[in-house]
Amino acid sequence: MIDSVRVDRWLWTARFYKTRRLALEAVVGGKVHVSGHRVKPGRRVSVGDELCLNRAGIEMTIVICGLSTQRGPASSAQQLYRETEDSCQLRQSQIEQRRLISQPAPRPDRRPGKKDRRDIARFRGH
Repeated sequence: MIDSVRVDRWLWTARFYKTRRLALEAVVGGKVHVSGHRVKPGRRVSVGDELCLNRAGIEMTIVICGLSTQRGPASSAQQLYRETEDSCQLRQSQIEQRRLISQPAPRPDRRPGKKDRRDIARFRGH
């Protein structure tokens, strides 16, 4: 039975990052906090620890439910943690805000012709 695992290795086995190198870079870059404190990659985590992750600007708070040193299928990786209710709601609202912000701008019906390009250049002062 495993008592503790390095935080970068656990993030890799739980499939939060595709490679151990990416997990290591996330921890070194300050994207991972254990119990509210920034940690180093060698920090040992155990069952019951609370991790805060920032992946692509979306924050997650998870509680470690299991430990593993080997990366397995996604179904077994999901058994290693659970996301808190507050984190789940916050994450959904962040995703919704991103979706609303990234609404596409209206596109013109056609590409600018030669006269249109000249008008644009004149407008820009070229």
